[in-house]
Amino acid sequence: MKIEILGTGCAKCKALEEATKQAVAQSGIFAQIEKVEDIMKIMEYGVMSTPAIVIDGKVLNTGKTLSVTEIVELIKAH
Repeated sequence: MKIEILGTGCAKCKALEEATKQAVAQSGIFAQIEKVEDIMKIMEYGVMSTPAIVIDGKVLNTGKTLSVTEIVELIKAH
């Protein structure tokens, strides 16, 4: 599983990245987490509001910081 955190480095983006790391640890699933700060790559996903979370190439959330529990649910549902 590949999880990408899209964002330019704002506090919300960093908070989403940390919450994602915690969610992966809690879920027990192996996942590669990548922080994407390149605005051109972010735009390739069609994301206009960051932070965003992408799992295996699919944008699942944009514009808000999710809780660890919410991210665990996204991981399990995917």
